[in-house]
Amino acid sequence: MIKTVAIQGAKGSNHHKVARDYYGEDILLKECLSFDTLVDSLLDKTSSQAIMAIENTIAGSIIPNYALIDKYNLHICGERYLNIHHHLMALPNQKIEDIKEVCSHPMALLQCKEFFKQYPHIKLVEDVDTAEVAKRIEKHQLKGVAAIAPKIAAEIFGLEILEDDIQTMKDNSTRFVIIQTEQPNNGIDQINKASIKFQLDHKRGSLAAILNVLSDCKMNLTKIQSLPVIETPWKYAFFVDVTFDAYEDYKKAKSIVEIMATKFKVLGEYKNAKI
Repeated sequence: MIKTVAIQGAKGSNHHKVARDYYGEDILLKECLSFDTLVDSLLDKTSSQAIMAIENTIAGSIIPNYALIDKYNLHICGERYLNIHHHLMALPNQKIEDIKEVCSHPMALLQCKEFFKQYPHIKLVEDVDTAEVAKRIEKHQLKGVAAIAPKIAAEIFGLEILEDDIQTMKDNSTRFVIIQTEQPNNGIDQINKASIKFQLDHKRGSLAAILNVLSDCKMNLTKIQSLPVIETPWKYAFFVDVTFDAYEDYKKAKSIVEIMATKFKVLGEYKNAKI
């Protein structure tokens, strides 16, 4: 049975590229124009897994996505890192001087803003998705309008690339997580990374004590992100990623942190994609 995988955006987006790299070509794509819709597709079983961007080396954490994973008790079963390349594309036989408007996702525009300072005649317009704009340009034959999108979008929608790699920072990568509603069946021998969440009481040194436990148990802390607890003003939950060599070390750390912290939750145990 062919797996149905939800992605944020249209075919030709970075989420599509990650899906192709992670699963191969033998999948059905469920295109979602928002992360909320993507989560809905998991909850109503129209997709079995989904790919969700979670952090970027330039823009930082995508905090609303942490909240979605937590709120709906989703499980992270894998991850993928993708080097991000932003290309300016439009209908064929146009020059950049002919472009009056560039539409793209706000994050793509942010990552390319330095490039457009040399073209003050171009209006930058926020849109829902990079590849969706490329698709719209091809469908409606929009001249004078360009998209910022991955190269795969130009191939799919027959657009011409006006400028390659227009992102300000050339070392620009995004981490994506693979999520599902069910507890994954990852084998212990394959697990060397975990995502956990917990809350702490307002006591001096409480976070430092947790971090010391992780260090003592040979955990390598790769990410810590705090989010406000909406129902309790000025209280925060911590989302932490750790990598480890031995599952037994992680198991020990998990049992201690579970005692020390409140509302402890494992968001995922999976294979580290960045070795």
